[in-house]
This record gives sequence, structure tokens and C-alpha cells, in this order.
Amino acid sequence: MVGFSARYLTVFLGLALAPPAHADEIYGGFAAHQVVTIIAVDSDADSVDLQAGYRGDRIEALSAIGKPSPYLLASVNLSGETSFAAAGLSWKFGDRIYVRPGIGIAIHDGPRLEFAPDGSQRQLGSRVLFEPELSVGARLSENVDLEATWVHLSHAGIFSRVQNPGLDVIGARLVLRLP
Repeated sequence: MVGFSARYLTVFLGLALAPPAHADEIYGGFAAHQVVTIIAVDSDADSVDLQAGYRGDRIEALSAIGKPSPYLLASVNLSGETSFAAAGLSWKFGDRIYVRPGIGIAIHDGPRLEFAPDGSQRQLGSRVLFEPELSVGARLSENVDLEATWVHLSHAGIFSRVQNPGLDVIGARLVLRLP
């Protein structure tokens, strides 16, 4: 599992340090890991995720569904808990103050099918998961935004029949728009 987390760190560093080849935005931030919400009921919120991502330009060919932007997200848990990488589409509604829902597919390095030693089901049920997310943002300057974010991981009963509590991370991101 340590080797798998090292790969996430490599992806994170690559996203953070790579030159912006046609990128619209890059972002980074911190999030509380495994927060109790209405959707995810198991909490281990004493650990922190370091996140970095990339959002591309809006896809004109997808105008029928609102011209979403593609995104990549890497989230590395600093305590060795579940880390993940995701790719998907997001939509932006608003300008100075905005809402940005997104939906993607993620892979993770956490436990997936076994029950916890106390008999509880904390595992995620599948290596591949759905990754819906929601950000609320505010423009700080022409090229900088600040976002409050929520990311959820779950198989939604599609990738596995094993019931899972899901995983929620809640945090903040600094977004840099690139020229």
C-alpha cells in the first residue's frame, strides 16, 4: 500500500509542477479525511488530505450538456489512510461567486472488500468508485479563486454488491487560472 501512495504523490507532484499545456486552471488545497455527512456515516476525520488538480477548458463539443470542463484530481492522505486519483467533468455556474458540481471516476488504495476487525463495514467495496464533488467558490482576483469543496467516493452499488459507507472529504482549494 505504501508503494501505491507513493504513486499518488508522484501524480500530485506532476500536477503541481508540470508546465500548463493548454490547462485552464490548476488547484491545490487541504481537506479533512473521512468526514461524517448524510452520505458517509463513518468518521476518521483526524487525518488530512493534500489535493492537487487540473481543469481543462470547457468542451464545446459537449454543449448539449452545458460545456463541462474535464478535470483530474489527486488526493494524498498524509496519515497513510485512503488516497485516490479521479478524472471527470465539472460545470461552473456563476462568476464572482459560483457553484461547481462535478462527477468522475476514481481509483483508490484503501481497503476494498474485507470487513473491519470489529465487524463493521468501513471498506469501500470496489477499487473503482464514483466521485461526485461540489465546490462553492469566490473570485479573489483576475486569476485566483478560493473554493470550499466536498468530494464523495462510493461505488453506488454498481461496481460491487458489498454495501459501503462511502468516503467524504471536505476542504478548501486555491485555484489559479492560467493565461
